[in-house]
Amino acid sequence: MSRIFPAAAVILAGSALIAITSPGGAAETAVLAPVAKTVEPVVGHRETATFAGGCFWGVEGVFSHVKGVISATSGYAGGEASTADYDSVSTGNTGHAESVRVVFDPARVNYADLLRIYFSVVADPTLLNRQGPDSGTQYRSALFPTSPTQEKVARAYIAQLSAAHIYARPIVTRIEGNRRFFPAEAYHQDFMDRNPTHPYIVRNDRPKVEALKQLFPAKWKA
Repeated sequence: MSRIFPAAAVILAGSALIAITSPGGAAETAVLAPVAKTVEPVVGHRETATFAGGCFWGVEGVFSHVKGVISATSGYAGGEASTADYDSVSTGNTGHAESVRVVFDPARVNYADLLRIYFSVVADPTLLNRQGPDSGTQYRSALFPTSPTQEKVARAYIAQLSAAHIYARPIVTRIEGNRRFFPAEAYHQDFMDRNPTHPYIVRNDRPKVEALKQLFPAKWKA
């Protein structure tokens, strides 16, 4: 995967900011978003949700370290099966976003908890069609709820964040509904874990995982 390496990666402008410095010297800024006021009831022990927030390496890396998450899979959502491959998606013309499908135990981590983590350390919800050094519709901030209840919780949380003026700019995160998810190529899976010294990982993604560990110690798993 070809990535542009910036001097610094900045995530989320807000009032409760912390700076996380990676071994590579890049500074990552995160904000502790408030606890969601609307939470879905716990039904069963397995639920699925899909998140898009820039390069899927980092999104997968963060959610993989959340207690209660059973699996996190990198892939594509928002477009058709015929264009669900990296080369096609990279054109920005397929409707797909680099996404991560998260399977989780709602008795241990609620969908609202995952949204809070997403808006705190995963993505800057005020950037349109870009995250960090990457630009294009495939890097948009988007949620793909898999049930009407998830959509209700997501819309309520975005409204809550907007009313609280957590960020310096308006939230542009899209709620795109339950779209089919297509797993990405094998070499993208667990990329962060398998390539901890990759320059892109060191500069842009490892700081997000460090922010998760610092902001949400009760939700952290090694």
